[in-house]
Amino acid sequence: GQMAPFLLENFAMTSVSPFSHKLNWLRLNCAFILLIVFGSSANAASLASVEIKSNLDPNAITITEIDIVFLYDQALLEDFPATKSRWYSMRRSLTRRWGDSMDVVSVFIPQGFDSDTAILPDRRLDAVKVYVFGQHDEGSVMPVDVTDFSSVLVTIDGLGIIVTGGE
Repeated sequence: GQMAPFLLENFAMTSVSPFSHKLNWLRLNCAFILLIVFGSSANAASLASVEIKSNLDPNAITITEIDIVFLYDQALLEDFPATKSRWYSMRRSLTRRWGDSMDVVSVFIPQGFDSDTAILPDRRLDAVKVYVFGQHDEGSVMPVDVTDFSSVLVTIDGLGIIVTGGE
């Protein structure tokens, strides 16, 4: 991970005797091994709820859709569409190809929409990544990674979506 060099530097400065130095090194190595062993399960999603709320004027004619995408296979991450426009143009073929390794929850946002709670898949906590897209966002907008949040609020406005997460 990115913390490793920082940790190493840190303890090199604070070590006093060769013995404590060795002990620190051991301790650090054990920590890394634990990270490697338990990393995969700790990386799993913790998403429990997604609340969607609209700040649009009820008379505004914006009709949109929010997609919450759950990926269950690490191997899919590098092929996952990096922008909103790519996602919406590839969604149908990806759903066909990755059927078992992906869940897509689409929430349709009609005119006059106020708020809603998305119904999430049962296996959501097994996801390696969870992304959120707003259909009326700019085409170049990247998906919002909400994997590490337990609750998410998606606010819709005229320009796109604002995603805020809570632990």
